Amino acid sequence: MKPKAKPNWSFKSKLGFSVIFLACPFFFIAGLFGSSLLSSQDISVTKSRARVLESEQENYNLMPFGDTGDNSITTIPFQVLSWRPRALYFPNFATAEQCESIINMAKPGLRPSTLALREGETKENTKDIRTSSGMFIYASEDATGTLDIIEEKIARATMLPRIHGELTFHFRAILKLCEDITMFQAFNVLRYEVGQRYDSHYDAFNPDEYGPQKSQRLASFLLYLSDVEEGGETMFPFENGMNMDGSYEYRECIGLKVKPRQGDGLLFYSFLPNGTIDPKIISIIVPCWFLKWCLFVGWFCKTSLHGSCPVIIGEKWVATKWIRDQEQYD
Repeated sequence: MKPKAKPNWSFKSKLGFSVIFLACPFFFIAGLFGSSLLSSQDISVTKSRARVLESEQENYNLMPFGDTGDNSITTIPFQVLSWRPRALYFPNFATAEQCESIINMAKPGLRPSTLALREGETKENTKDIRTSSGMFIYASEDATGTLDIIEEKIARATMLPRIHGELTFHFRAILKLCEDITMFQAFNVLRYEVGQRYDSHYDAFNPDEYGPQKSQRLASFLLYLSDVEEGGETMFPFENGMNMDGSYEYRECIGLKVKPRQGDGLLFYSFLPNGTIDPKIISIIVPCWFLKWCLFVGWFCKTSLHGSCPVIIGEKWVATKWIRDQEQYD
């Protein structure tokens, strides 16, 4: 039996393997360096492209504008919270300094909040529905110009001119020996302390309940002036048809809930896109599987019902701006 032949390790083969052995770490390190270099170049290119994109976005080719138009681009970020009701969320709509300025202006004039009463209702039997305190602040009374800036920004966010803002009596005119009472656009600034709330309600006034209206609240804009540690959410219990089985208690804090955060804004509409008032029962005829047609009575148009959940920990400050469907004049 022949013995196994030993490998013929010549000097050249040994040298070749030695070179390969020593070269492997070199190429490995070179590969790592090269990949990191390419990666950094890719990142650099990406950042460069991002800068170019930002530059392109900043350099808009503006269109000619009318007498009431702007000579610049306005960007106000928002999130759609719901389509039923139409509700939009505006992060960082106002600065902390602006919010504190509004709170400081409002504090001296706070009074218990009131309600628009329907037939048969009294202050006594409705006193627990809305337990906050509040007051009206007019942009013309704000020497800092904060409310003027906020009001103008709301007009751009809603695409509704400032003249559609709700007006209230300027009560100081009464003190001028019955001079003409002037009407001004106003913010309703509210404070909710621990346990205070606002039961679910509609901002629009149903003529069947409140009588004929010269104009209606088309939309509402809420500017949250403070953070709330716990509670105080704005709730929409009927969002997208939820809780419409007739069992809902108007004090329950359920449905879509928006947590107050200082400087954030909330816009929601009390009117449907066709211009009709939201709190309204509608009847429609729809096809059924067991009959040819069925009469269906639904509450599809009541999704703008909303309220303020009770504050559990902390304090809630909010400035409300109601926007009407008709122009409001002094």
